[in-house]
Amino acid sequence: MSAMRTDTADYVAPGIGSRVRDWAGALWADKARLRRFAMVWGLAIVGVLAVYFWLTGGRYITSQDAYVHAAKLMVSTDVSGLVQDVRVHEGQSVRKGDILFRLDPHPFEIALANAKANLAQSVLDTESFKAQYRSALGQIGAQQAQVHLAGLTYKRYVALAAQNAVAPSQVDQARGALQSAQATLVSLQQQAQQALSHLNGNPDQPAQQTPAYQRALAAVNEAQRQLDHTVVRAPFDGIVAAVDSLQPGTLVISAMSAFSTTSAVGLVASKNVWVDANLKETELTYIRNGNPVEITVDTYPGRTWTGHIDAISAGSDSTFSALPAENSSGNWVKVVQRIPVRIKIDQRPGDPPLRAGMSTEISVDTGHRRWYRMVFGD
Repeated sequence: MSAMRTDTADYVAPGIGSRVRDWAGALWADKARLRRFAMVWGLAIVGVLAVYFWLTGGRYITSQDAYVHAAKLMVSTDVSGLVQDVRVHEGQSVRKGDILFRLDPHPFEIALANAKANLAQSVLDTESFKAQYRSALGQIGAQQAQVHLAGLTYKRYVALAAQNAVAPSQVDQARGALQSAQATLVSLQQQAQQALSHLNGNPDQPAQQTPAYQRALAAVNEAQRQLDHTVVRAPFDGIVAAVDSLQPGTLVISAMSAFSTTSAVGLVASKNVWVDANLKETELTYIRNGNPVEITVDTYPGRTWTGHIDAISAGSDSTFSALPAENSSGNWVKVVQRIPVRIKIDQRPGDPPLRAGMSTEISVDTGHRRWYRMVFGD
């Protein structure tokens, strides 16, 4: 029995070994074929991918030199006065028309009351000139009668003097009376003309149409405007900043008087927000206004905003520099210039707030395809 088991073991072992050898040989042959396959088709795939990426390349322009910008303003007022109260605090969101701070209105209310009094006085002055003109016309009529009578008297005395019926002194008195009456008439006519000039040449003109009334009304409007400007409101939606420098009791000097803003509240827009990207001049070949843009903000990883090219600057950053580069000597190194490009952000409800100065990365889809130009041309 034992011999039989030994023979059987010797019989099975050689069969298994041959099968293992056959499998190993086949595997080695397959590896060789696999290597040849990988070399041929791998090179083909790499070539196809290279051609594909070359034909579709240049479509997207990316840049990390891009930052969020927003409309910002130091909100002040064009009248001078003491701050009565400040209605906002640092970082507060406000809507257009919300009150930021107010000046003490008392001095401006006094000025407005004085202007209104001058306006009422102009109406009274106009009515007074009308009365003076009517009175002057009445006096002129009476004086004309006196002149006529004095003229007749003088003529009678001249005729009597020719007949030696009256003394020469009486003729002289009659002449003097006539001249005096004529001078009084001229004076009354001048007074009437003066009163008429205050009425703009029209004795029936309404007081509201006279120059004096218009001047007084303008003063009232200006006083009212200054009173209204003691209440400083937000000119647009935004976030308040730099409030600590403005406290109750602070003297605000009019920007029109000081030619600079001495006290104000900073306001950064929350809606008028955009991205300024400084792209290389070599990247602007196919960029046009309206190209779609994807924007990522470092502050919010994993979140993407969309936008579009809104404007491409007419000059590089160095063009607008206070001290532009001078390369007239010929000893210079060519440097690729940066052109500012403004990107309008398509903000959606629920988007997190974007603050001025945040760093962003952009990707501009120029729509440029090399294969399309090769097939269809420009």
